[in-house]
Amino acid sequence: MLGRAKPSSAEDRLEDRLEDRDIETKPYTGRFAPSPTGPLHAGSVVAALASWLDARAAGGRWLVRLEDVDAPRCSAAAAQTILRQLADLGLIADEPPVWQSTRSALYQAAADQLLRSGDAYPCGCTRASISRTLAERGIAHQREAEQVYPGTCRQGLNGKPARALRLRACDAEVGDINIEWDDLRLGAQFQNVTQAVGDFVIHRADGLWAYQLAVVVDDAAQGVTRVVRGEDLADNTPRQILLQQRLGLPRPVYLHTPLVLGEDGHKLSKQNGARAAPTASNTEAVATLAQAGAVLGLRVAATTHTEWLAEAVRQWPTIFRFIVGSQDKKD
Repeated sequence: MLGRAKPSSAEDRLEDRLEDRDIETKPYTGRFAPSPTGPLHAGSVVAALASWLDARAAGGRWLVRLEDVDAPRCSAAAAQTILRQLADLGLIADEPPVWQSTRSALYQAAADQLLRSGDAYPCGCTRASISRTLAERGIAHQREAEQVYPGTCRQGLNGKPARALRLRACDAEVGDINIEWDDLRLGAQFQNVTQAVGDFVIHRADGLWAYQLAVVVDDAAQGVTRVVRGEDLADNTPRQILLQQRLGLPRPVYLHTPLVLGEDGHKLSKQNGARAAPTASNTEAVATLAQAGAVLGLRVAATTHTEWLAEAVRQWPTIFRFIVGSQDKKD
């Protein structure tokens, strides 16, 4: 769970500024990183469009990364459909797309670093055993809420075989870990990662790399300075910032965009009736862009998707003037 940021000391604020300065002085690099579990729908087009516009308005690079690390849920066909839809909309990346499924060596190197530093440890717990431990401690599991790991394997496996790797979300000296950051749309944010999440998985029991580790490693490797994505991912940000700190990686600037909701009031997805965004013709592409643009506050009248995007880039700094900062403008 996220909250508004608590006031911090002058020393803490100075340290935060020094940490952020490295990113702010680098050339702007943004990215769109969909999971290829199906075609783009109205909600994912909003995130794609916002990240593209933010990069173009700042005169920066825009990359596409296919986050197919969760292989059982992803497909090459879905990835190709997403790339075609982006091309139909005129959202063209500045470099060939990157596929997470080809980058396991990078994730392994990061995990090895965390194990050597003692920031990560092997875990032999199952979901059932975690639930039992929490129940024994009188902690009820709320539906749709994350189970906060009770730290069972933090001091050793006690004879259990290792199933996963976890990152320590506590500090031996200061106790709870509190993460603060400024989101360019949501404002000052705060989370006690120790209490809200606990030690979290970076390598899963099924042998797959966890999203949190993969996205942090990839953003750093690709030089991403601005992460523009849907608001549903804001709750992941504290864990990713903690990983960045533990791995010695720079922190990007974050902007979380409004969500498109389904008829059930939840985030639009395949599970609640999301349909593939129509992009095959110019008329469809313009209509899809206009629908996504309206969610972002853009009002563009155009007959071609090229004209629509050009006008949207022009409007973006005016409507989202707090988003495109001077540090991202080239001299």
